[in-house]
Amino acid sequence: MFGAVGKIVTRLPALAVSAAGSVIAWSRFGVDHDVELPPSLDGDRFDTGDGSGGTVTVYRRVAARDAPVLLVHSVNAAASAYEMKPLFEHFASRRSVYALDLPGYGHSSRGDRRYTPQLMADAISNVLEVIGEPAHVVALSLSSEFAARAAIRHPERFASLTVISPTGYGNPGAQPNIGGVLRVPVWSQAIFDVIASRRSIEFFLSRSFNGPVAEGMVEHAYRTSHQPGARFAPLAFLSGELFSRDAVELLYRHVDVPSLILYDRDPFTGFIRMPEFLTDAGGHWKAVRIPDTLGLPHWDDLASTVAALESHLGAHEPEAATNAE
Repeated sequence: MFGAVGKIVTRLPALAVSAAGSVIAWSRFGVDHDVELPPSLDGDRFDTGDGSGGTVTVYRRVAARDAPVLLVHSVNAAASAYEMKPLFEHFASRRSVYALDLPGYGHSSRGDRRYTPQLMADAISNVLEVIGEPAHVVALSLSSEFAARAAIRHPERFASLTVISPTGYGNPGAQPNIGGVLRVPVWSQAIFDVIASRRSIEFFLSRSFNGPVAEGMVEHAYRTSHQPGARFAPLAFLSGELFSRDAVELLYRHVDVPSLILYDRDPFTGFIRMPEFLTDAGGHWKAVRIPDTLGLPHWDDLASTVAALESHLGAHEPEAATNAE
């Protein structure tokens, strides 16, 4: 018995190399990296600059009432504006609503370049500039940090800020510095293809729903993650390069626009620092818990989410929008 175990142990390095080679071959010859990708949302679509030489795709539905809303999806291996679909559809009949595919995602510019928190924040700021009037910005998960950066630099472009399941309120810690390992050309695409497989996407999405994953979401996530250059922005995320070291102290405390936190439980982030932050932050920050939801309350409980949002937005309409009524 022990001799057999010893033989297996001595063969492990060779087995690992063989397995890695099989995955790399599967990635190179068995995975389509240019599948058909439908629009993330149903609306007019246009491109604008991302502030770094690329373009971002923006979806728009225009209505004449109230101040506009800009929706910002999260950042993960297979993200796109599709994540904000329930809110986009809700607001489309009530006010002008915009949503962007962040740099490296959806129909926006991909490619091998440096993806940073500032690039993401600049993309949000540029879309707000195109909108041309103060807008209510609603950001999901890690994009809450990007939106906060934009609000600090350009508060005049914000009517309000809402962050859904925001990162940064857990205990701060050092981010892993594994970008160099993930970007080794020999295996970076293969690693990403494993992470972005349908089975993997469904597993991670299932942890953010308090019930079945919404129909169509896995398929769109798979398609958006199987585009030319799709791996580069997600690998920056997986390397920890898109997170701020201490978002509470460096970002959220410096946001002066009226701001709302929507949260409950989230398997990928924590809110242990939020009560103390709200006590110290002053009256322009508040939080509303959406019970029995996980990281995507606007999918799990749209009615409660939009009720909290409508109350916040209505209380902070810009003067010009109020007079227009």
